[in-house]
Amino acid sequence: MHRRQFLAASTLGGAALGLLGVTRNQARAEPIPEEFRDCVKKGLEWLAKQQSKDGHFEAFGGQYPVTMTGVGGMAMLMEGSTIREGKYRDNIRRATDWLMSRCMPNGMVGNPNIPGEAGRYMYGHGFGLMFLASVYGEEEETDRRKILEEIIVKGCEFSHAAQTNRGGWGYVSAKEGSNFDEGSVTVTQFQALRAARNAGVKVPDEAIKKSVQYLDDSSKNAGGGVVYSLGGGGGGDGRPALTAAAIACAISSGDYTKNPLVKKWFKFCRDRLKNYGDARMGHDEYTHYYYAQAVYMLGDEGWSKMFPGDPESERVTWSKYRANCFKYLKQTQAADGSWTGGHVGPIFITAVHLTMLQLDNAVLPIYQR
Repeated sequence: MHRRQFLAASTLGGAALGLLGVTRNQARAEPIPEEFRDCVKKGLEWLAKQQSKDGHFEAFGGQYPVTMTGVGGMAMLMEGSTIREGKYRDNIRRATDWLMSRCMPNGMVGNPNIPGEAGRYMYGHGFGLMFLASVYGEEEETDRRKILEEIIVKGCEFSHAAQTNRGGWGYVSAKEGSNFDEGSVTVTQFQALRAARNAGVKVPDEAIKKSVQYLDDSSKNAGGGVVYSLGGGGGGDGRPALTAAAIACAISSGDYTKNPLVKKWFKFCRDRLKNYGDARMGHDEYTHYYYAQAVYMLGDEGWSKMFPGDPESERVTWSKYRANCFKYLKQTQAADGSWTGGHVGPIFITAVHLTMLQLDNAVLPIYQR
């Protein structure tokens, strides 16, 4: 059995994820529709050309290199390449080496002195940790594997120590940020911790347990969506982007059909989100990065299992979402293979779109049904 399949089948359990009322299913890969395969090929080739010689990616003006390296590396892993084999093997290894060399003694993946990281280093830590955890299962060099494991363990401990007393995370650690929490950073940390657990690395159960409670508490409003900040307020009935991200965290653990949180959040998003490109909104590439993950895991039968009384026209399915979303991605891709838009730059949006386009590959446990 391939190492990734073994990890997906055998290492995801844990009492904390049981709080979501879910279990892991076997990965079921499906071919990417043929008409979109060239989009993926061109996008990955463009992304590989943007990687610096030392292994990192960066946004406009050299900003956010830890985050960009994490999301760029994930897009290449989703193609099926690993740290030891495949077309993007060397790119993945260089990205891994760069992140490993920039881990701090306290467990932080990154460095607050890097441009763009000082006031929001928890983003980079989360995306960087998720990537390193996804790489770990394929690292077969004994010494490097041991070092990588230590980095991931300490990274999870750093996340736990940075968590606020409400269970969320802010742009910086709770101590440095006066206990401020924010939904998008919380989701980033949640997925990083889950990726580490998927890899068989011990994760503090309390960190997962508290983050689940945070997302629940953040959506106890009339609309049922996840608000911007539990401690700071903001969001009214909740924000579609954060609610989609919360679904991706919860649903990715398996059988979600009786999970009241997932059901509430899906209804919220269905009633507020259009197909990607139909109604543009701020940060919609971020919104659909997570919503695509959620709908992919939903598949074509999930909605009818959650809401058997809903007519066909009101059901959200992966086939319908993919047809519209991928068509938009194909139409908006530049001739060189990149996508532009947003305020961060083409590295981020291209990596995000490649993640969406490659979900059917199902090679990473964090993105599997």
